[in-house]
Amino acid sequence: MLDKLDQTDIRILQILQNNARLTNKEIGEKLFKSASTINDRIRRMQDKGYIKKYVAVLDPKMIGRGFTAFTHVHLKDHSKEIINHFESEIVKLPEVLECYHMSGQYDFILRVAVKDLDAYHIFLMNNLFEKFSIGSIESTFVMREAKAEMAAPILP
Repeated sequence: MLDKLDQTDIRILQILQNNARLTNKEIGEKLFKSASTINDRIRRMQDKGYIKKYVAVLDPKMIGRGFTAFTHVHLKDHSKEIINHFESEIVKLPEVLECYHMSGQYDFILRVAVKDLDAYHIFLMNNLFEKFSIGSIESTFVMREAKAEMAAPILP
């Protein structure tokens, strides 16, 4: 799919990943293109699905979500219906920031952000153990964040 992007498209995506608040005019000035050209290219990349959405990246501690756990979930039943049900319900929970259906020992890995360890315990008890048939869970807790990059490198 990258073969449909030229160098200007790639530079636009890199700029937007660094600062999506720049105007089309500001991006155009960086790339020596008109604002309307940048607008057309961005709209095309949005329509084609290269750009999924724009977000503000917040400091989790500042919003009471400074405790991050990676929750490895092994379900008791591995039927298609149970896996689909788990996935469709777990993504609705506001504490779950990411959910991945995995190969290997665990069926899912969740990135969960809550206030503290007590809140994580309540999350487990009220949302996982009460609502799903869980075989096992392994939790790992973030001690310190060394890197959290939102931008994905775009390789030609």
